[in-house]
Amino acid sequence: MLGLLKAMKVTMSTMTRKPVTVQYPDEHKDLPKRSRGFPTLLWDFDIDEPFCTGCQVCARYCPTSCMSVTMQDNPKFKEGDSKRRKIVDRFYIDYARCMQCNICVEVCNFEAIVMNNTWAGREVSRFDRRDLVFDLEDLLKPSTTGRLPDPFKAPMGIAHHGWAAETHGETGEKATAEAE
Repeated sequence: MLGLLKAMKVTMSTMTRKPVTVQYPDEHKDLPKRSRGFPTLLWDFDIDEPFCTGCQVCARYCPTSCMSVTMQDNPKFKEGDSKRRKIVDRFYIDYARCMQCNICVEVCNFEAIVMNNTWAGREVSRFDRRDLVFDLEDLLKPSTTGRLPDPFKAPMGIAHHGWAAETHGETGEKATAEAE
């Protein structure tokens, strides 16, 4: 009899709880700031050109080889309007192969690529997987239109969280913050 009462208590408390689900296509939960969507490129509004120089570092470090990048000479450099000698010519990312690992963001020397941490950067679905290959214009669109208000740029490594490993001196003992 006591077990039946406990079971009824659990059932009643569950029935009176507020639901945790949302009506997904119509409502979206807030994404965490550090969430990762798909990579996207940033636009330099001061010079009116992309930050990307086409150096191919992101493509070389990509574990899935989903990126293809080529560079060209920057015409604005010859005119003296830009400090970048080279600029991206073509840039393709196959989102069907991308595993959102954030390595491309961490290795970029020019901070030209970020993870799109908005719902638009996550809800990328197509009927044909060949339509998931995005070119330079598609990759710059979130940045140039202002739909990327606060992109996540910080590296994901533990050294950037404010956490630091304990260091050991020559004797192997733990080093303290202040000498005792």
